[in-house]
Amino acid sequence: MIRKFAQSVLFAGCVVSAVFSTAYAAQQTYVVGSGGTYRPFEFENSQKQLEGFDIDIIKAIAKAEGFEIKLVNTPWEGIFATLNSGDRDIIISGITITDKRKAMVDFSAPYFPAEQSIVVPGDSQVNSVNALKGLKVGVVNSSAGDTVVSETLGKNSTDIKRFDNTPLMLQELAEDGIDAAVGDVGVVKYYIKSHPEKALKAVKDDKFERQYFGIAVAKDNQELLGKINAGLKKIVADGTYAKIYATWFDSNIPTLPAE
Repeated sequence: MIRKFAQSVLFAGCVVSAVFSTAYAAQQTYVVGSGGTYRPFEFENSQKQLEGFDIDIIKAIAKAEGFEIKLVNTPWEGIFATLNSGDRDIIISGITITDKRKAMVDFSAPYFPAEQSIVVPGDSQVNSVNALKGLKVGVVNSSAGDTVVSETLGKNSTDIKRFDNTPLMLQELAEDGIDAAVGDVGVVKYYIKSHPEKALKAVKDDKFERQYFGIAVAKDNQELLGKINAGLKKIVADGTYAKIYATWFDSNIPTLPAE
């Protein structure tokens, strides 16, 4: 009788432990830091809530992996330090993966190709950087686009007009102040999609180095990194990624590298 009672207690304890573990997993919440100033990747809406491509991606990953997230608007300056301090578990904020940053944080597999793109009116014959010669070209000051265009047209060329940010540059293009512009592909595609009346198009060129955005976690947090990578793989495979990309940019869904 005592043996049966002990077995019953042990069984009940196992059941309680299993239920508790399941409940804990279901309730697990990660704090996600994201800047609110890089439209269309992350920005605040009129209700002061974060939205954008990055926000939709991390929400989809969390849903695929069965964990919860708490989004916190986090200024870019010092954003990586919030991982090391434990104030944030995840950072997704249009972060280009670089060797220097890899020394500070661990990155997920790439989730967005972040090269530069040429933008021209829809009827333009421009099909490469070389075709920009002789045209008035806008670039963002000191950007990767500025570097490539300067190499092609000459750093001190009077045909290059430099801007403080991409929106200002694209507005100048829309008002015929310049003939072409070069900027971040995501911002460019979003602008084109949001302003169909301006009849602009994006043009690719292999001269622009292809870089990638990654999702960052604290160094050696392999468990969380594994969840993020697994979730990203799932949303790519089931078409969720493609739907999110098309919502913010266009139907030319990029092929992402595995690592």
